[in-house]
Parts: sequence; C-alpha cells; structure tokens
Amino acid sequence: MCGIVGFTGSQQAAPILLDGLKKLEYRGYDSAGIAALCDSGIHMEKASGKIKNLDAKIDGGKALEGNCGIGHTRWATHGAPTDENAHPHLSNGGDFALVHNGIIENYAALREELIAKGVTFKSETDTEVVVQLLEQYYDGDLKAAVLKTVGRLEGAYALGILCAHEPGRVIAARQAAPLIVGVGVGENYFGSDVTAMVAHTKNFIYLEDGEIADLTPDKVTIYTDLGEEVEKPITRITWDVAAAEKGGYDHFMLKEIMEQPNAIKSTIEPRIQNGEIVLDDFHLTDEDLKQINKIMITACGSAFYAGSVGKYVIERLCRIPVEADLASELRYRDPLVDEHTLLVVVSQSGETADTIAAMKECKARGARILAIVNVVGSTIARLADDVIYTWAGPEIAVATTKGYTTQVAVMDMLAVYLARRLGRLDDAEYARLVDEIQQFPSLVQRAIDLNPNIQGLAKKYYNHNNIFFIGRNLDYAACMEGSLKLKEISYLHSEAYAAGELKHGTIALIEEDRPVIALACYEALFDKMMSNIKEVKARGAQVLAVVLEGNRQIFAEADDVIFIPKTEPMFNSLPEIIPLQLFAYYVARENGCDIDKPKNLAKSVTVE
Repeated sequence: MCGIVGFTGSQQAAPILLDGLKKLEYRGYDSAGIAALCDSGIHMEKASGKIKNLDAKIDGGKALEGNCGIGHTRWATHGAPTDENAHPHLSNGGDFALVHNGIIENYAALREELIAKGVTFKSETDTEVVVQLLEQYYDGDLKAAVLKTVGRLEGAYALGILCAHEPGRVIAARQAAPLIVGVGVGENYFGSDVTAMVAHTKNFIYLEDGEIADLTPDKVTIYTDLGEEVEKPITRITWDVAAAEKGGYDHFMLKEIMEQPNAIKSTIEPRIQNGEIVLDDFHLTDEDLKQINKIMITACGSAFYAGSVGKYVIERLCRIPVEADLASELRYRDPLVDEHTLLVVVSQSGETADTIAAMKECKARGARILAIVNVVGSTIARLADDVIYTWAGPEIAVATTKGYTTQVAVMDMLAVYLARRLGRLDDAEYARLVDEIQQFPSLVQRAIDLNPNIQGLAKKYYNHNNIFFIGRNLDYAACMEGSLKLKEISYLHSEAYAAGELKHGTIALIEEDRPVIALACYEALFDKMMSNIKEVKARGAQVLAVVLEGNRQIFAEADDVIFIPKTEPMFNSLPEIIPLQLFAYYVARENGCDIDKPKNLAKSVTVE
C-alpha cells in the first residue's frame, strides 16, 4: 500500500527521497509528502494527487534543505486524500515529523487521551496520534521516546521518524508492515521496498516485526522493541536499477509481459539438473511427505488464481485432496488444519497482510508451510518452513504478469516434483513432464508470437461495458486471472464463470453483442465448451475464443480466435494467459487508462 523512504547522509535529502517515492508509485497512492531536517528545523511539503504535484512544489527537491529526511506516498484509509491528511505529519511543537504505513487500531482511544492533555489534531488520520505521542514522551532521549510510543500502539505499522533535536538521525520501526534498511557508505536509507533504494545501494537489512532501526550517516543500529541491540545479516541483491526501468516500452506492464520468457527461464532453469527437478529449499523428508493427507493453497488476488491452477495440477498428479482458499476467508473460517496438512502460501511481495494472517493461523494448528514468493527476505519467506523463490525480478506495474506466470510455473514444477516423490509417476512419465516444463520459456514466447492481432481485437471489443469469460477445468482457472487483468486496468466490468454453470443463471445476462471470451484449450472438454459457445451465440453474444494452435473446428462458431501453442494439457494455463494479458493491456490503452497504476489499487496490500 503506502510507500515510505528515509535518508541520512551528506547529500541533500529531498531529491533522493523524491526519486525513491517515484520508484514506489506502483504501490498505489493518492497523496505524497517529504520532510527534511536542516539547521532551522523540520521543513515539510505535501500534495494530494500524483507525485508530480509534490515535485513541482519543491522544485524537484531543491527547495527543501537538509541532509536527512523522510518521504511518503499515502493510500487513504483514515480520512480523505487531502493535503492535510497526507504524510508526513508534524507534532504540535514541530519537534517531530513522522510517516506511517499500516493501521493503528487503537488510535481513537489514543486520540481522546491526547486531546484531554491539550493536544490539537490537524488531520483525520490514525497516524497523527503516533507523532503526538512521540512529542509527549520525548525528554532528550529519542530511543526511549520511540520505545514508549511503539509500546502503546496496536495494529500494523512501518514508521519513519525525524526529530528536530537529532540532526543526521532517522528512525524506522516495523510491526506487520514491510520495512527495509539500505546500507551505504557515508549514507544510509530505509524504505518499503528495495526498489526505492537500489539506485544507491545493493546492500539491505530486512527488519523483523518489533524491530527498530536507528540510522545516522555512518552507522545502522537495530534493536528490539525492548531496547536490546541485535545483529542483523546484510543481504546483497543481484539486480540493478536498469531492471526496473521501462527499456523503451510505453508501459512497465507491456515490458513485463514481454519479459516473461526470461523470467520463467530464471524460475525453472536452476531447478532442473540432469533431468531431475531439484528443490534445494524444500526440506520435507520422504517420511514427512507420506504423513501429509491434505494440501491447502492460500493467497489473494492473482496469486490465488495461480494457486487455483496448482489445485488442479497437484490433485491430478499427486492424488491428494487439495483445497484452494482465499487468504482473507481462510483466516476467519476455523479451518480443519493439523500436522498432516501442507499449506502452500503464494504471494508476489511476501508481505500480503491477509495471507500472512492465514499462514500464522494454520502454522499455529501444526501445518507445514511452503511459501512461493518473489521477494527474498520478505515476511512470508521468513515465516515459512520452506521457500521456493520465483526469481521473477522486479515487477513495477500494479497488475501482475510475470509475477503470476512464474508462480504458475512453480506450481506445475512442484506438482511433478511431489508426484515423483510420492511414487505416483514412473520414470518415463516423469521424464516427459520434466521435458515439457523445460519448454515453458519457448512456449510463452510462442504464445506472444502467435497473436500479432491482439491490438486489433482490443479495438473491436474495448467499448463494451460488460465482458464475460467462460471455461472449464484449467481453462476456468485461467479465466479468473484473465478477467481480473481486464477489470483492474481497463475498469470494464468483467466476470469469469465456469462454463457448465451458464445455464444455472448466468446465461440470463447474455444478450445481443455481449462479448464472451471462451477459453477452449482443455481438449478433453472441448466438445462441451463448443456446446456452451453455441448457447451464448444463440443469444446474440460475440465470441472471442482461445484455442490450441491448429484447431479449425472453432471457426464454425467463434467470431474471433486467439491461438496458443500445444503443450501437455495440464500445463495449458501458462501459455493461455499470455494473450489475455496483452488483450487487457491494449483494451486499457484504448480506454486511455493509467495502465501501470490503476485507480484505487496497490501492488502490495499490507493492510486488511
């Protein structure tokens, strides 16, 4: 959700902070602000709307003096997206500035307590209580004031703190919200994401819940919320800022769609050695595996749809019951989970709040946790018993593309790996499936190359307000992700339905010229899908069909056709989504939408 940056060093802080905020735009926001500390005190500027509004107010940062500071992009939760509610927030006496990501659950009680002491509030936010508390507790010892303040807070927070009496010093504190320290030479940073700092350093410290980072230009000290100093390892990342630039594409989303063959190659190539799938970070023994009688997959958004693909493939190959649950539902439904359950947790950021909560709930009940994530050192990666990193690289567009497809590739690979270890596959079938997995990068590239007409199809269908996706089995799993891609970046109403459910009510919505995107790549059910296509055609629908390369039967019914390359039927979902991503992109472009930063959405959903 919100983005946080902090800096201390010898350079002017504001231009560095502004650049960091721009790198965090993908997280979703509706206002931005920066506070910097100089000899005359804390100077602050805020602006609602896009970062360009803030940029103009501070002349690219030149207008804010000072060599240490904090910045923030806000996604409104408490109070409208106004300049007054934007972060940073300043204490009554002007001694403290603070930025915050998360939700302070007991803010109302704290606010009443502070008002009774004569404190006045300028905003409607939950955050302002924190900065006012800091000022109340400060008596010359900043560390003590921070410890007392965080001890009063309930909920989730990542905090960045600036004190007028502490030149060159910034404080960061984390509880259930992502926060990372960047370690430089003669300068140090903190931020919500590596992306905000990678132009300046490749060395990072990942904070745990309850930890506080005390930064000066020459030193980083980490201590617990009890004030005890702790040693933390420094992680060095291997990608640079160029990986997060557009590289000549009009949008990050299009760039990331085109990066998928290489991203998938990075995901699978290191894990297939001499014809064997090798998952070095999966430590479940054969004896432990035999005790597993149920696999549960949980996630949110696109990661859940990747998990839905995994449900079909793992259950088919492993012959173990598999459930796929939305994390926001699983955490509240008193699930039947015990030590015989393997919980597979899927998240691109590794910081998704609902997914973390569901994971903790199941872990407390004895489940073994396997995480599939992209971000090394993220909360989900650290909490899991085992981790498979997708190695998708940085993904800037809010609507995931390569994040999703690398998750699907891992799901397919995991299914084959588990089936082999459980004795469900003979040597010949295992070798065949491993060979199919190795073809994934070229398969995805072929899915791009087969469909040069996607932009033309978008021009035909973009001006419809309602679009339906239908499919069966794995096609239905792909439908859900295809529909989500379209609705989240083009703002069209789009729904996905299991095609067999049409006659149970949904078909009432099909009328003259209604676009229906029919996925019919699962050959075992192709005839049934043709019947469903005929049903909607009989009611006047325009049908855009997605079928396997070489299929000619579809021309008897479909108005337009998208082809994908043939592969093992269980793996169709991977190439199938590629043209749907492109279709969503070009429809959004025709509608003039902000493709990389859709309204009301955030890349990393770190609050419930």
